[in-house]
Amino acid sequence: MKLLIVDDSSIMRRTIEKNLGDYDLEIVGMASNGKEALEMVKDTMPDVITLDITMPQMDGITCLESIMQIHPEAKVMIITALSDKLTGLQALDKGARGFMYKPVNPDDLTKAFDKLLNRNAN
Repeated sequence: MKLLIVDDSSIMRRTIEKNLGDYDLEIVGMASNGKEALEMVKDTMPDVITLDITMPQMDGITCLESIMQIHPEAKVMIITALSDKLTGLQALDKGARGFMYKPVNPDDLTKAFDKLLNRNAN
């Protein structure tokens, strides 16, 4: 399965990459904003996408809507610092399959991905 990581923070992108290292996911790209992400989605058609909400050039919700038009089968996991429930519901309404708040820890990330990918955690 192919993974695209989208976050304007390079530290966050590396954290997600490191914490998902045990998954059999091939990281096909990392984008720092929504516009970059859409180009990568068109090029790589990732199975799974982690997506931040607050980013320059194009926010995560707008990006999510475009991703769903390009690649509706993609499983999008929103990972955001916004603790605003409405944004989470809006993202889920627009096609995201999961929602997490930053900071993320490895356990929560693994559990969220087990759920996202329908894997039974041990």
